[in-house]
Amino acid sequence: MNTKPQHVSLMIMGKEYRIACDLEDQDDLIYSAQQLDSQMRRMRDSGKVAGPDRIAVMAALNLAHELQILKTENVRLNKKLIDCLDKLSLKLENVLEKN
Repeated sequence: MNTKPQHVSLMIMGKEYRIACDLEDQDDLIYSAQQLDSQMRRMRDSGKVAGPDRIAVMAALNLAHELQILKTENVRLNKKLIDCLDKLSLKLENVLEKN
């Protein structure tokens, strides 16, 4: 069933953002906003990055980098899984051919 997107209110660095989002994605969106808010606040509080725009860009870059690392790891693990399944399949075929 396709439902109309709902608006979700998110607080990031003290500012409210209203985002349209499907009901089934709302929890993930809220969690993502909380993660972003936390990372931006840490950067601001460290004093190493000044200005809300630079903080936002650096936080986005950090999160994009983390995502890319996870994607790369996912590809590696998927290849490893496929290789293991191929070996298992070959072993099963060998066993079945002997019987």
